[in-house]
Amino acid sequence: MKEVLISILQSLGRAWWVEIVTESPRCTYYFGPFISAKEAQETKDGYIEDLQNEGAQGINFVVKRCKPNNLTLCEDLGERSDRETKHSLSGQLS
Repeated sequence: MKEVLISILQSLGRAWWVEIVTESPRCTYYFGPFISAKEAQETKDGYIEDLQNEGAQGINFVVKRCKPNNLTLCEDLGERSDRETKHSLSGQLS
């Protein structure tokens, strides 16, 4: 049932996402979708920790409603990164 609700919210652009922007590498990552801002907020620390472990620096985040076309945007790697598959699989907690 939760997956159906998330799918509906996502199709309407009303799902919640964690947007994380890093200065080095210069990337924007999207993690989600989530039903609520609270649920997204509660998961952000794990995503930030993963990026820190990968060496990312200058990490900022925002929880917002959006409908990202790509889950990872990196200036250093072009518009889409190989990380997109990893994040799309791990972005949603069941």
